[in-house]
Order: sequence, then structure tokens, then C-alpha cells
Amino acid sequence: MSEEALDRAHQRLAEAARERTDAADVDATLERARSQVEALAELCASLESNLPGQVESAVRDGVRAEALPVARQMAEVRGLAGQTIRRLERLEGQLLAERRARLDDLALLVDLVSASWKGVDRRLARMERGLETGSGALVYRIEERRA
Repeated sequence: MSEEALDRAHQRLAEAARERTDAADVDATLERARSQVEALAELCASLESNLPGQVESAVRDGVRAEALPVARQMAEVRGLAGQTIRRLERLEGQLLAERRARLDDLALLVDLVSASWKGVDRRLARMERGLETGSGALVYRIEERRA
């Protein structure tokens, strides 16, 4: 090996040694990490004990604040639906009564028309019988009546 290569290797080793951290720095960093982990553990324990109660309270308050108006609105919609149903039933009853009245009118009209045609049939039958028996109507001439 050349002298130059050895010098370069020594320089790199020296630079690496300078950049190496001291044991005291590593111990100080570990101590800080331990204290922060302990603080984090205390915070987690505190959250673990307080958080369920806070979440329960928040959910209860949220449901109370949001569900009560929704319940009122649902009750109002239920009332309006009931009112609409009652009105529709009343309209249905009125329509049925009107339909029955129209059917009664139609039945009366059919009875009147059939009775009229029966009367016409009786008259025609009487006239036909009179023509068949020869006892037709007497015809008077106007000239004879004047004399």
C-alpha cells in the first residue's frame, strides 16, 4: 500500500472519530427520552380515565341538542299526516255519497224513460187492436159537420 492511501484512511478515521457522539450526549438524550415517555404515559393514563366520561357527556349533550328538535318535527309531521288522512277520508266519503246520488238519479231517469215507453207501447197496442177489429175511429167530414 502506498503512503498516500494510508494517510487518506487515517484522515477518514479521524473525521469519523470527530463526528462520533460522546457517551454523555447519548446518556442525556436517553434521559430526556425517558422523561418524555413518562410524561406521555401520564397523559395517556389521564386521557384514559377522563376521556370516556367526556365523550359520554358530549354525546348526551349532542343528542339532546339535536334529537329534541327532530322529535318535535317528527311529531308535527305525524300530526299533519293524520290531518291529511282525515281530510282524504272525508273527501272519499263525500265522493261516495255523490256517486250514490248520481246512481239514484240515473235509476230514476231509467224508470221514467221505461215508464214512458211502456205507456207508448200500451197506446200503440190499443191503436193496433182498434185497427185490427175494424172499430176504427169515426171520420166526419168537415163539410158534413157544417151542414
